[in-house]
Amino acid sequence: MIKCIAIDMDGTLLNKDQKVSEENKKAIQTAQSQGVEVVIATGRSYIEARYALDEAGLSCPVICINGAVVMSENGKNVASNPMDPSAVKKAGEILKSADIYYEIYTSKGTYSFDRDRSVATIIDIFLSANPDLDPLFVSEKANERFELGHVKVIEDYDRLFEEDGIEFYKLLVFSSNFEKLGQAEEELKRISSLTISSSGKENLEVTSRDAQKGIALAKFVEKREISLSETMAIGDNYNDVSMFERVGHAVAMGNAPSEIQKLCHDVTSINDEHGVAKAIWKALKQEETAR
Repeated sequence: MIKCIAIDMDGTLLNKDQKVSEENKKAIQTAQSQGVEVVIATGRSYIEARYALDEAGLSCPVICINGAVVMSENGKNVASNPMDPSAVKKAGEILKSADIYYEIYTSKGTYSFDRDRSVATIIDIFLSANPDLDPLFVSEKANERFELGHVKVIEDYDRLFEEDGIEFYKLLVFSSNFEKLGQAEEELKRISSLTISSSGKENLEVTSRDAQKGIALAKFVEKREISLSETMAIGDNYNDVSMFERVGHAVAMGNAPSEIQKLCHDVTSINDEHGVAKAIWKALKQEETAR
């Protein structure tokens, strides 16, 4: 019996326009009305995740920044797994020496040292993955992160280490040079307190070793007296693997890499064809038939 459904956002719940479809919204609300706990599990910061959910009119807890922070449906921080500041500095030195762009997610917001480079990088990644998208639309979305205050510009990341009470949650690393990215990944892996995952072939997501979606989800369901065997996870990329390895029913999106699909019990439709809704309806129907 499925009592909890964990859902990734980008490439999963969200379509290529970065929105929750009506079909996905209806399926989630139906599951909630039947007593199923629905939790979002994303690499996004809480403010960026909440923006898309509020736009769709959805209310649910959020495991954000790959498990570095867990927020209640009321927006209360209920758990966090920050990185050690010394490890953040060491990782930053590796990336700086390799001339690889990255952003820092913290308890006081998400920061970029170069808005133009951030926008150009995101445009390049989006258009490479979705060549049919309007470049103007992609540019607007890339700039929107700054205009809405989801990402702040800071001249030098070193200034963040002078802040009192700040927690470091994630380094989001971007590069279309796969050889350079791979070399950086190998160096970052040598920092024992960190873990490296990815939500796309052009990025790395660096977090505390304990900040993984699967670990956060396990703690989340335990508090609600739900077993992992009664939990379903839906996702599309490598930062979802820690969930897939733990839950009773793992569902990959049709747009997920073949390696991810092979790890899962089931494969649903792509994100632009309401794959999340189809997976939820299938699970709800199986529960109804089992009764």
